[in-house]
Amino acid sequence: MEPVRPIVLEGRHVRLEPLAERHLPALLRVVQGPRETFAITWVPQDEAGLRGYLATALEEQRRGQSLPFATVDRRSGEAVGSTRFMTIDVWAAEPGSRLARPPGVPHGVEIGHTWLSPTAQRTALNTEAKVLMLGHAFDRWEVLRVTLKTDARNARSRAAIERLGARFDGILRAAMLAADGGPRDTAYYSILAGEWPEVRGRLEARLARGAPGVAT
Repeated sequence: MEPVRPIVLEGRHVRLEPLAERHLPALLRVVQGPRETFAITWVPQDEAGLRGYLATALEEQRRGQSLPFATVDRRSGEAVGSTRFMTIDVWAAEPGSRLARPPGVPHGVEIGHTWLSPTAQRTALNTEAKVLMLGHAFDRWEVLRVTLKTDARNARSRAAIERLGARFDGILRAAMLAADGGPRDTAYYSILAGEWPEVRGRLEARLARGAPGVAT
């Protein structure tokens, strides 16, 4: 087990780097490009919004609340989107109990705030990013659960999460503000530690045969 700290996760197709100001020019090109797939997803719209997004992400990281990444295409070396570990959950387990952990080691975590350039969606790059993040969460932090959630109306995102191998937990009604300004019903999914080996095997097989990747 190891505590949460900024890291680089790298595969054949993608490199997940700690989100930083140097990524803004490439990310600005993404957010100012085609936005049809961002319809009900929280994605900055302009430079001011992107800088605010970065500032919030880095403040959350400073507080230990999240670990934000730039998603970098290894072929071009440019950032094509962002994702993060969030809702970093450390339980108040009694010292010496079965669920006790060293300081800073989470029991559960969420993967979210994921958005990608349309050209990177449903590609090996995105599938590999999920494998890297899930692998770090389950193999290095040894979390018991990884949560994924999305707007309940977002059929595209829900199908992608299900292709990932996550199980549907239910819908929390009027759970938060939606990207289009109304109350959002949120669909919750999860992968448990005992399910990870099967999920990993399926995703690695997908990568090996060059099948279309999971979407955002």
